[in-house]
Amino acid sequence: MDRQLTTIVGSDVAQAPTSKVQQASNLSVPLRGSVLVLIQFDVCEEIRLDELRKIFGARTADASFKQKAPGYVRYQRPPVEETLEPLILENGERLEGQIKYYDYGVVSLVFELPFSGGWDTLIQLSARWTSDTNFETLASRIVRQKLERAAPALVKPYTSSKWLQEDYFIFYVRHIEGAPSADELLASHQDQVAQVVRGEMAMLSEGERQEILQSRISYYPNDLAVIGWNAAFIYDTDAGAETAIQLLQYANSQLLEFRHYDELLTEELENVYDFLEQGGTGTWARWRTARAASKLHTVLLDVNELTERADNAIKFLSDMFSARLYKLCAQKVGVPDYKDLVKEKLQTAEDLYRFMVDQFNQSRAFVLELMVVVILIIELVYFFRGKPV
Repeated sequence: MDRQLTTIVGSDVAQAPTSKVQQASNLSVPLRGSVLVLIQFDVCEEIRLDELRKIFGARTADASFKQKAPGYVRYQRPPVEETLEPLILENGERLEGQIKYYDYGVVSLVFELPFSGGWDTLIQLSARWTSDTNFETLASRIVRQKLERAAPALVKPYTSSKWLQEDYFIFYVRHIEGAPSADELLASHQDQVAQVVRGEMAMLSEGERQEILQSRISYYPNDLAVIGWNAAFIYDTDAGAETAIQLLQYANSQLLEFRHYDELLTEELENVYDFLEQGGTGTWARWRTARAASKLHTVLLDVNELTERADNAIKFLSDMFSARLYKLCAQKVGVPDYKDLVKEKLQTAEDLYRFMVDQFNQSRAFVLELMVVVILIIELVYFFRGKPV
């Protein structure tokens, strides 16, 4: 966030009004900040970060916190970070960007475009960019190029057709004329803040606006973050905004991982159900359940290990504001919902595994009993014939 970019979107407007009443009613209050487009891909099961640093000569991305915190408040395995070459879009806009690699297989790109103008400019940018799909194509091409070099560091890479993707938009305002406090900003421009978060050109209803503004959080009187499911509005200094940006990246990467685990478990459960419907519960067919049960158990262990790794990738032992901010970010983007889905499917898979093991054990017990009966019959036959066995 400390990069200085030269591209300007829109234009500065007339001089700011001198009274607070005029300021509250005028949508042309000058703003300066950046639009950040966050696009993430789940590309493999694991990325060996040490190997990746050797390949790219990239740096480690340390966690940033709102207030100074002890060293143990950090990423468990800090992601590797690279600065991307500036990109020029067809309309002449210049994008700066960064790319991060998380050890649990997620690649995260952030494109940044500075803007200057009024609230109307920011609202137009939000409506336009949140519906633009060109960034996805651009980001996908960059990731493919990067992963060709990074191949030795990837564990069990997925084909690009299997990549899951998440995108998110952050509208970061570093300066508002008059430097209003968070309360003053919301008192005068809550309608516009809500529109930016939703990517809407039209004014929102009272109920929708209040629902959006419930997801607000501040640490100092002069900072504000309003978190939505697809976009966020941040009013802060560069250093302060970095906390929210990193946590939004992390929350979206978690969402991506839990989506992957949800699809993986769904596919595995469907395979098990198909196996059982195709005669997997028959007396002799039960012997085949041992292999199916073993495969299911392996998936269970892998998912449990990977979810724990993604869930514990960052620690907030001494920074309660960052912990609350992360919880808000995760809740709004849907991490708890997918996490609950994964837990439910893990429990279903555990129940199916026990059922299949029981079926196999019953088949084995039946065969052993059958063998004992056969041996007894043979002994009886030889006994009645008067021949020793």
